[in-house]
Amino acid sequence: MFRLQGSKVLAIDMTGDAVKAKNGSMVAYDGQMDFKKLSGGGEGIRGMVTRRITGEQMTLMEVKGHGTCWFADRASEINLVGLQGDKLYVESSNLLATDAGLRTGTSFTGMRGASQGNGLFTTTVEGHGQAAIMSDGPAVVLRVSPQFPLTVDPGAYIAHQGNVRQSFQSGVTFRTLMGEGGGEAFQIRFEGDGLVYVQPSERNTIAGDV
Repeated sequence: MFRLQGSKVLAIDMTGDAVKAKNGSMVAYDGQMDFKKLSGGGEGIRGMVTRRITGEQMTLMEVKGHGTCWFADRASEINLVGLQGDKLYVESSNLLATDAGLRTGTSFTGMRGASQGNGLFTTTVEGHGQAAIMSDGPAVVLRVSPQFPLTVDPGAYIAHQGNVRQSFQSGVTFRTLMGEGGGEAFQIRFEGDGLVYVQPSERNTIAGDV
């Protein structure tokens, strides 16, 4: 069972089951735990090869045992996400831990990923269970509905789930090229029905430089 202990530490109670977590993120445990590094972050050899091609590298470990294990990473805020057969799209650097039964993979992001400086692919988590994602500051969860599409800064985007379509928007004009842009030349537009996770901080992106 995943639970937050404060906002920056994830506690997972285990009774012989296993979880996948970011390599090196364990900060404490009680009981008996075994740690094993995983290659590629999921999907076996296929997943490992895919990640080497896409650059969406995740270094994960499997933690299995009896007791409670606590995880954290650079004092980042942690957000719990429940999956009921749907798919979570999340940047690999923002993924802290998942239930062992959840499948991880990669998905093409196109210009959205390029604008973030994170490459053209992102990580997917799919199935039934819980995942823990990280943010720089407390994340907000914004709903997207057919009546209310959402536009997000690429540097503040963390993850999304649900039946959501995303498109890349560019507001580059002649004034932008002349250095008179407002720093919001690129955005991600989400349409459909789902949730988008946004952090109150903007990572350095290509979009933020124009």
